[in-house]
Amino acid sequence: MDYRNSTVKEKLKLLVDSLDGDEQNNQKLSQCKDSEGMLDVLLEISSVMELGLTREDLRENPPTRDWIWWKNKEALVNLGDNNLRYQQDSSGKTRWDSWTIRLFKFLRIWR
Repeated sequence: MDYRNSTVKEKLKLLVDSLDGDEQNNQKLSQCKDSEGMLDVLLEISSVMELGLTREDLRENPPTRDWIWWKNKEALVNLGDNNLRYQQDSSGKTRWDSWTIRLFKFLRIWR
């Protein structure tokens, strides 16, 4: 099938749907040592399916973007040392709104 006119989101959905129940490819993904290995496996699957996805498509769009973050052990939120932060935020600013911080303080999760 020709997917040239499909959006990246549609192509990623097809890729993810193809992985559902595919024991062999899921095993390959789970055995990857890092995110680059995962990207190689996902690109190989994309190539076989003729989806035309690029490494950047996989790295920057959910859900594969999230899989890569978790493979690198980069949690979206770090709850340690009383500092909540978004790992991908290089500016160091908190992602949390003031009402969220007040809620955490109320629940005594934040000190």
